[in-house]
Amino acid sequence: MATVSLVLVSHSRQLAEGVRELAGQMTQGKVRISVAGGTADGRLGTDANAILNAIEEVRGPDGVLVLVDLGSAVLSTQMAIEQLADGQGRVLLSNAPFVEGAVIAAVEASIDSDLDAVAAAALGAREMEKVSP
Repeated sequence: MATVSLVLVSHSRQLAEGVRELAGQMTQGKVRISVAGGTADGRLGTDANAILNAIEEVRGPDGVLVLVDLGSAVLSTQMAIEQLADGQGRVLLSNAPFVEGAVIAAVEASIDSDLDAVAAAALGAREMEKVSP
């Protein structure tokens, strides 16, 4: 059975890869996770074409949730989504925290939840407390 896929967009390739590793280990590799990090020449930044390629790499009928690290990654991701050809599966851009949202989204996707449930679970990470007051 197919599952919702994730795309992790970061200004740092290493950060995106690290979050993919963490989320992948939490779900034992059940969820397809692609990354787009840094610029084509290895600097910090984002690249709409790399994001588009990352989405197309994992896009399927169950959809794709895209998580971003910093606000300026949103613009590049929106540009990439606008360039997508009509095809299978919706693509949603999440406002969830990058690390926690990615892990929670991956876990939710791994239990075959639909795209809306995966997106809601990721967004719920904003309410998580790490340290009790």
